[in-house]
This record gives sequence, structure tokens and C-alpha cells, in this order.
Amino acid sequence: MNNHFFTVFFVISIIVIIPNAYAEYEDTIVVMETNSGKLIFEFFPDVAPNHVTNFVELSREGFYTDTMFHRIIEGFMIQGGDPQTKDGDISTSLWGTGSPGFTIDSEFNDIKHNRGILSMARSADPNSAGSQFFIIHEDSHFLNGQYTAFGRIISDESFETLDRLATVDTLHSVTDTSGNAIGDQPMNPTVTAITKVDVITRSEISGLSELLPPETTDVKPMQTGGGKYTNMDYGVSFTTPQGWLIQTPTLVDASTPNIVVAGPKVGNISPTLTVTIKTTTDNLQQNIQEFKNEIQPLIDQGVILIEKESSYRTDNFDGHLMLSTANFENKDNEILKLGFASVLFVDNDRFYVLQYMNTAENFPRQQILFGDMLTSFEIFSTLSVNSEDNISMEEWKEQTDFKEGGGCLIATAAFGSEIAPQVQFLREIRDNTVMTTQSGTAFMTGFNQFYYSFSPYVADYERENPVFKEVVKVTLTPLLTSLTLLNYVDVDTEAEMLGYGIGIILLNIGIYFVVPAAAIIVIKNRIK
Repeated sequence: MNNHFFTVFFVISIIVIIPNAYAEYEDTIVVMETNSGKLIFEFFPDVAPNHVTNFVELSREGFYTDTMFHRIIEGFMIQGGDPQTKDGDISTSLWGTGSPGFTIDSEFNDIKHNRGILSMARSADPNSAGSQFFIIHEDSHFLNGQYTAFGRIISDESFETLDRLATVDTLHSVTDTSGNAIGDQPMNPTVTAITKVDVITRSEISGLSELLPPETTDVKPMQTGGGKYTNMDYGVSFTTPQGWLIQTPTLVDASTPNIVVAGPKVGNISPTLTVTIKTTTDNLQQNIQEFKNEIQPLIDQGVILIEKESSYRTDNFDGHLMLSTANFENKDNEILKLGFASVLFVDNDRFYVLQYMNTAENFPRQQILFGDMLTSFEIFSTLSVNSEDNISMEEWKEQTDFKEGGGCLIATAAFGSEIAPQVQFLREIRDNTVMTTQSGTAFMTGFNQFYYSFSPYVADYERENPVFKEVVKVTLTPLLTSLTLLNYVDVDTEAEMLGYGIGIILLNIGIYFVVPAAAIIVIKNRIK
């Protein structure tokens, strides 16, 4: 009997105790003193753990002490963290080019770049962040999803300091002009100098109010390549180059690509791989002719020249290859010589254009990346064999009155805690696994209607009562852990989705009802 009781207790303990990967920085505060006042930061390790670790450890090592905020743009942001601003012998023209000697990969997320947000500076390469950071002076939502937000300032004094730093005189502000980054440097850098940096815990500082979770945006965070990229909305997947930016632009007109993968800029041009998808009732030859008709005016003007055409076949589709060159004139009257490779094909009443663009000089060097994209390109049905029945994730959210964050009791309980990464992980499983089948979509639609009938009220009470929030968090931990099992299985059919779904439901019934009941029976028998 004792062995049975120990086993039940051990199972419950294993389920509830989850490795706390980010707890180390959950209550970490960085206090940065400058000649213009004090800045106090808190962090978001749940969405940008590597950036938080990097910033906190550099702060702890004294890396930022004696550096300056070297770039000031009132109404936008202040930027600091360049070690080259420490050395008076280094030309100010090199400010903004320094680094700690290493880089960290991007962790783009859905946090809005509101006033006071701490975000990481980078070059055109998304994985080029090092030590330089910036603090948003006024809301700058055009940065959302393209830079890694990883913290925020949290006191009235900090915002007063931010305003003082953002309004120091620069060449641009004094002359009322705009130009290069040198003009954004402070005319008196001493007032922007960082004199001391301390890393402490929240309990060591008084007077900090409990803030609401940071606002999030519907803008999809920019992704970076390096492996297989899958887009559920468009039902395609393909290999992307390491470190290239993946974007899904707003569709302005029929010529706007659905997916853009952009590489690091060389000169004035970033090489790109694009996917454009249109519905069609025509065959491939008719679509090829229509494609040519669209560019015919540029061909007539001598801007574009089609160099070669041929059939193109992979294991997944039969298409048509066009190799072209183009001479475009930029605003400085310089001629840009570009190369294009386009592969066109039709599948299931959709016309696909896969395209690679680069400078004529660099075109051959990176053409192999386009080949990798073509050979790996796959099309799949996201929900139904009838493509007209498919809906995008955004359409599903609209139809089901989906809410993310504010009214979600799970997100509210998890915010700023060790289970926040699991909640984000769960969202990815929902979008990439559950929502790929009709049964999964049907279940989520019904569950969503039921869940949000009470969730907002529970979430509001969690914000009002921290003890209740902790109780909810502990209660949810086994559920979240069990759901992550879906990430370790392949769900390719409706039957598999139903099978795994029912299995997880039975597992949770066991965790929440059978195990406690067994424990009660064991305890009751021992008392007797």
C-alpha cells in the first residue's frame, strides 16, 4: 500500500513540476543610471529568452557602463549599447558599428513597439543583433514583428529620463534637417552617458507598480529561414536559406507576391525568392501568355529581356522556366542590372509563380538557393480536398470571434511565468497541427465558443487576485504539458487527429479525476 501511495504521489509530482527554463530572469530588473536620469527595465523571457539573457549578462559584466546613447531621434527612439562610444579616440563616424564580438539570432514576436519598449538593434541581417539596443520614445508600430522586443521601462522616473534623452540636441534637431545617422548623434554626448548598471531582483526595489501585460499585435512576426518553411494559409512548404527574412506582405494588387524571402542586402539590392499564387481556370500555356502580356510594356521599352525559356520538371510539378535580365534606373539615375528566374505552373485551379531575383553580378552565385526552393516545393490541402472549402487562420478567428491574450484565462495565468513558453508552444501546435484537419477545426470552433463564454471573467479575476492566478496556473500545468505531446507525433489524417485527440482527453481525465480519486482512496484506507 505504501508503494502504491508513493507511486501516485510521484506521478503527480512529475506532471506538475516542469523544468523552469526562463525563471532565472522572471523577476530580474536592470537599473541603468545615466547623466540624464535613471532607467529601470523589466523583461519578457517568455518571448525572447536569448535576448533577455544576452542583455542581462552584458549588464552584469559592466559592458554597458561608460557607453553612450549615440543615436537620438525624438518621437521615435534612443539607441545605445555600442562599445565604441566608450573610446574617445575612435571617430564618431564609427558609432553604431560596434559589437560585443558575437551575434544572436532573432526572436521576432508579437509585442507592439509602444512607448517605453526595449528592443534590439540589428543590421539588414535579422540574426546580426549583438549589444546595441533601443528604447521606443513614441509608439512605432511599423517596427512590429521586424525587431525583437524583449523588455520595457517600468517607472515614472524612467519615462522622464527617456523624454530627457530623446530631446537632447542633435545636428538634425538643431538645424531642422534630416540625413544620415551621424546627424542623429547628440551634440553633447556626455549627457547621454551610462554611468552605472545594476542587475537586481524585483524585491530589491520598492514603488514598482504591477503593470498589465504588454500589448500584442496581429501582425505576424517576421520569420527567418534556415530549413523547411510551411505556410498553412497558402498550403505550401519549401526550403529557405539560412538567415533570410520571410514575409507575407499585405496584398495591394494582383502583382503582390504572397510570400517573400529576402536575403542580406548587397549594395542597394536584397536577393529575393517569391511565391505568387492566383486562382485560375486556364491551362498552363494560357497563364504563361498572360504573364508575358503583363510584362510586355517593359519588354517593348527594352527594360526586360527574356533570355531563355524551357520546360521545368520536379518530382512535385511540371512547369515552365523563364530566365530574364532587366535594367532598372533608380532615383540617382544609376542603372541596376538584375537577373530573374521564374518558374510557372498550374495545380488544382491555382497558378503559381516561383521567382528568384538578384543583381546580375551575384545571380549565378546564389542561383542554387532557387534550385533548393524548387526541388523542395510542396503543395498540400490545408483542410479539405476541395480547395474552395479551405479557410485561412485569420478567417477562422473572425468566424469564431477568436480572442488572443486579454480574455484568455490561460494566457493571463501564464504571463511572466515559467509556463509562458508552453502557452506559446501550444498556440503553435493549434495552428500547425490541430487546424490542419477538418475534425480539429470543427473541435476548435465549438471549443472556442464555449471557452470564451466564461474565460474573460476568470481572466479579469486573475488580474485582481494574484493568489487565484497562481492557483489557476498550477491547475493548468498538467493540461498544458499533455497537449505538447501533439508536437511529437505526425498527424496526417482525420483518423490520426481523432485518435490522438481522444487519447489526450482520456489522459487528462486520468490526471484530473482518476489519479486524485485513487489518492483519496489510498489515504482513506490508510486512515482506517
